[in-house]
Amino acid sequence: MYCFKKKYVLFFLFVLPLAACNSNYTSKKTGYFKIDLPEKKYILFNEPGMPYSFEYPAYAYIVKDSTYFDANPENDYWRNIDFRNLNAKIFLSYKAVGGKALYKIKQPNGSYKDSTGVNRYDKMINDAFNLTNKNDDVATSKKDSLFTTANKVSGLLFKLGGNAATQRQFFMTDTTKNFIRGALYFYASPNADSVKPVVDFIQKDIDHLLTTFRWK
Repeated sequence: MYCFKKKYVLFFLFVLPLAACNSNYTSKKTGYFKIDLPEKKYILFNEPGMPYSFEYPAYAYIVKDSTYFDANPENDYWRNIDFRNLNAKIFLSYKAVGGKALYKIKQPNGSYKDSTGVNRYDKMINDAFNLTNKNDDVATSKKDSLFTTANKVSGLLFKLGGNAATQRQFFMTDTTKNFIRGALYFYASPNADSVKPVVDFIQKDIDHLLTTFRWK
């Protein structure tokens, strides 16, 4: 009887692994919800009194930015391009070269103190690079490219990889009067794999914005 049991034990030890190898089970990779992307159409943004104009997607909304560290922006020309169905937003912050600057200086207790100064051209350029470099700890790649459009608008576009808080940033300026900075954000924790299709989709909208942008 002992030998009989031992024989069956050995049988199951060898046969069951082989049966498992021949099963129809297939491991599945982690996936994400399919996103239905809208058709590309654009509308002209040319609000009276604004120092600039550009074309934006028909599936987005232009919203006046009303907060800056829980305070008012330094001028009325800050706008956001809100992609509500894509859970994303492009922040556009405008500054006048040589104009009044409003800064928030962080205090040791975590609060912010108001500070004023002058929007120097070189400082705004440095600030744009510093804001991009804040993502260096999580960005797996970073590319920047200079551009000059047919409308004689010059600027720099940053593309960041990995789980950066903002994977697309840019600025445009005429060096003497106007400076505008843009940054793409998502209303969710950054995940490079899940947001990649949307980033690639909105990149075309950013390209169109830069191409159609004009100073007034």
